[in-house]
Amino acid sequence: MKPAALLPGLGLLALLWLAPLESWLPAFPVHMLRHMGLVAVAAPLLVLGLPGIARRIALQPLPAAALEFVVVWAWHLPAAHALGRAGPTGFALEQASFLAVGALVWAGCLHAGSALAGAGGLLLTSMHMTLLGALLILAPRDLYAAICGTAPDLTGQQAGGMLMLAIGTPVYLLGGLLLTGRALAEEPA
Repeated sequence: MKPAALLPGLGLLALLWLAPLESWLPAFPVHMLRHMGLVAVAAPLLVLGLPGIARRIALQPLPAAALEFVVVWAWHLPAAHALGRAGPTGFALEQASFLAVGALVWAGCLHAGSALAGAGGLLLTSMHMTLLGALLILAPRDLYAAICGTAPDLTGQQAGGMLMLAIGTPVYLLGGLLLTGRALAEEPA
């Protein structure tokens, strides 16, 4: 166990799940702040803080990234998104699945047999997160208001997409670049 990473990861989980974020921001940016906080910040901290567990759950980087892609995009389909916002059960399922696939991606990429394979998994994840964030920003209407029974808030959706880009893109890109550097350092001279 490495408390220097584990404690901030647990602290972030407490903040994301216990702080009254909805009183500070509109619903969709709060959703995205939680989502990205889980997959891009808390998950790698937990993986770094619990390396023994991380090695045991590690998948190969590509299957881990593909599973994370499916889960993240599925929860952003309107009906699933509405389920996550409808009540505590849907919210708990959404949040648990985000944290689980985030941990699988980071465990797989950080503990891959090849640092370059891990870099590829993180860069692939960065690309699909960037695409989803851009789609949320560029959508001509609120994609979720009708099914969630809320007033349309295109500005909130766009702010959520910007949070996705601002948090996810640099974190996954930096992780991928660090692993690429590790792979290059391992190359024989």
